Amino acid sequence: MRVVVDTNIAFSAILNTNSRIAGILLGPSRNLNFYATGHLLSELEEHREKLMKLSGYSVAEMDMVTQLVISRIRLIDVRLIPKKQYAKAFDLTHDIDVDDTEFVALAEHAKAMFWSGDRRLVNGLRKKGWTRCITTDELFKRVTDTGRNPKKSSGD
Repeated sequence: MRVVVDTNIAFSAILNTNSRIAGILLGPSRNLNFYATGHLLSELEEHREKLMKLSGYSVAEMDMVTQLVISRIRLIDVRLIPKKQYAKAFDLTHDIDVDDTEFVALAEHAKAMFWSGDRRLVNGLRKKGWTRCITTDELFKRVTDTGRNPKKSSGD
């Protein structure tokens, strides 16, 4: 399954490498392919000091954990997303959280699920009829259900 990772998911994985989020992102592949735009990197850099303060990481630890998380995510240049899909994403996000437009556009373009921990965003997108959102609990259930039921994962 293709999964576009929202910045808050990457933040959570960095802050707690033993969390369910980190387990999904950093664990065995389970046929999950993670994607984001370069916006993820700029947001990580913008909030680096806050992440270090919250986590208690040294500079070296922060670099190591951030690199580990980023290494699991394929970064896609936003310029590869067709303008039509970007415009649709803007229509979906402009009144909820415009900062997530690129991620929603990438999910549309890649025919991927958009993994976010932002309940307001997920609920707002779903109210607009956009069904590509997935929460951590939903993704965890899919991952663990697939692991228990070989019929679901055959052919992947």
